[in-house]
Amino acid sequence: MNLKAKKAILFDLDGTLIDSVPDLALAVNEMLRQLGRQTFSEDTIRYWVGNGAQTLVKRALLGKRDIEGKQIDEALFEDALARFLAAYKKHLCEATRPYPHVSETLKELKARGYRLAIVTNKPEQFVGPILEGLGMGELFEAWLGGDSLPKKKPDPLPLLHLCETMQLKVEDAVIVGDSKNDILAAKACGMASIGVTYGYNYGESIEVYKPDVVIEDFGELLELF
Repeated sequence: MNLKAKKAILFDLDGTLIDSVPDLALAVNEMLRQLGRQTFSEDTIRYWVGNGAQTLVKRALLGKRDIEGKQIDEALFEDALARFLAAYKKHLCEATRPYPHVSETLKELKARGYRLAIVTNKPEQFVGPILEGLGMGELFEAWLGGDSLPKKKPDPLPLLHLCETMQLKVEDAVIVGDSKNDILAAKACGMASIGVTYGYNYGESIEVYKPDVVIEDFGELLELF
């Protein structure tokens, strides 16, 4: 696969470009304390991140990652979600940091002429402020949050929408991500994918989902493009 011929690189955000778990955990526990419920360690919450705010809140309320088939009182959930979003809005960039070599690699990729965009399951209202807070906003020409469209990753819709918006063919783009959600979305629409071995893939190896390329350090992208 000739990645150098690609025109655009799409990036996941949490777990790929930035480690946002410390601030997410802070907001989750603030929400739980307000509700008089048990709080959890940052390491535990780390395994709950990656499917968007609603799923994160449900996992926190149930105290487990596997919530399939589990029922939560709707009024409680709505109250908890509002409290979490309000808490997170206050703590967006307190401890959130780019992973090693992210900022300089993104700048070099842009300098080489690649078009950069973000497709994340994080609520869209937080994406811009975090990018600006970390000094990376000007690097990306577009981004989508988990609530920007009717469906989010692992559905391919966000990837297809970005390609349409950027007037690109799917084969002209590649997605870089840390989670099975990124790789499954790419496979569903025939887009090339690069998996990073760090991040929040629920304790699983990203190689299980067979991305086209696997890298251990974000800086390795400069060898591929």
